[in-house]
Amino acid sequence: MRPVDLPAAERIAAVVHPDFPEDEAVFAERLALYPEGCRLLVGEGGALGYAITHPWRRGEPPALNSLLGALPARPDTYYIHDLALLPGARGGGAAGRLVTLLAEQARGLPGMSLVAVNGSVPFWRRQGFSVVREPRLAAKLRSYDAEACLMERPLAG
Repeated sequence: MRPVDLPAAERIAAVVHPDFPEDEAVFAERLALYPEGCRLLVGEGGALGYAITHPWRRGEPPALNSLLGALPARPDTYYIHDLALLPGARGGGAAGRLVTLLAEQARGLPGMSLVAVNGSVPFWRRQGFSVVREPRLAAKLRSYDAEACLMERPLAG
């Protein structure tokens, strides 16, 4: 993903995550902080999906629609901030292939983490993630939605 691709990612987010709006600055900051973790899925019809990811701290998912300021000096998880595919791009295995690429990107870290929303827990389970119960995160997770949950996937050393 490049800065010129941000409007396409924002349009996809508006379709896929209408209940989880984020400011343009959030997308721009993630891309500026960790461009190698921002991917755009492009097909014949243009942009079909994206992933925004970065190294982070385990058990401390960023709040929705918040700026990071900086990446941690000693990250211990690879955080999937967002993975979104337009409805027409789903069902062909693109999301699973993207998760595989992200796992490769995460080499050197002990695991990956994310906040699952929009009923996506079954998809993430198929990708090797498990729900993590962290009572201290309950209020933060509710800021996403009532069903949001932290999920993690260990990575081989």
